[in-house]
Amino acid sequence: METNKTDRKILARGIKTMIFSLLSLFMGPIFLSVAFSNKEKPLYIPLLIVGCLISGFAVFLLFRGIKIIMNSMFKKNK
Repeated sequence: METNKTDRKILARGIKTMIFSLLSLFMGPIFLSVAFSNKEKPLYIPLLIVGCLISGFAVFLLFRGIKIIMNSMFKKNK
């Protein structure tokens, strides 16, 4: 019976991805709040677009990081 061991290199890559996701989870709403507080300024639309893109990218990185971490723990190495 073969036991699964955690691949530490892949686990480290997953943790790095989660750290970038955490940073993006804070940056996205900050950009959105700055955009919504200055609706009459000319940078309203660009800040709103950047905030939405960063927030979406944060969710993508979150799921990708969880997938990488799960693969490092449970995937069989052949």
